[in-house]
Amino acid sequence: MPTVHITRKVHFNAAHRLHNPEKSDEWNGDTFGKCNSPNWHGHNYNLEVTIAGEPDPDTGYVMDLGKLKDLLWETIIEPCDHSNLNLDVPFLKGIIPSAENLVVAFWKQLEPRIEGARLECIRLYETERNFVDYRGE
Repeated sequence: MPTVHITRKVHFNAAHRLHNPEKSDEWNGDTFGKCNSPNWHGHNYNLEVTIAGEPDPDTGYVMDLGKLKDLLWETIIEPCDHSNLNLDVPFLKGIIPSAENLVVAFWKQLEPRIEGARLECIRLYETERNFVDYRGE
């Protein structure tokens, strides 16, 4: 059977602050610039999640996209949308919420819940022109 990749795209809005508490305020300001604002800043994030596998002979699906939509809502969108990623999202506690760290954290939330296929890639657009990809370890 062929391996097929399916992708679901979702959107959420959130605030965050890039700040390393182990470093000085000067270091944080120099390193993160406006992203270190103590009053936070926000993004209109777009998240693409790609699942890979063989189509089921009974359904033709790699994974039911409706189930993937529900899974993304439950694990990522509900906790993150219109939230402060530094303060409001339990699974992000203690990390600097850069786009790079977010995709790894999202992977850890999603990967154990994918059944019958494999999580192939998570792509997070922080802006229209800036995005990161993560494909697991």
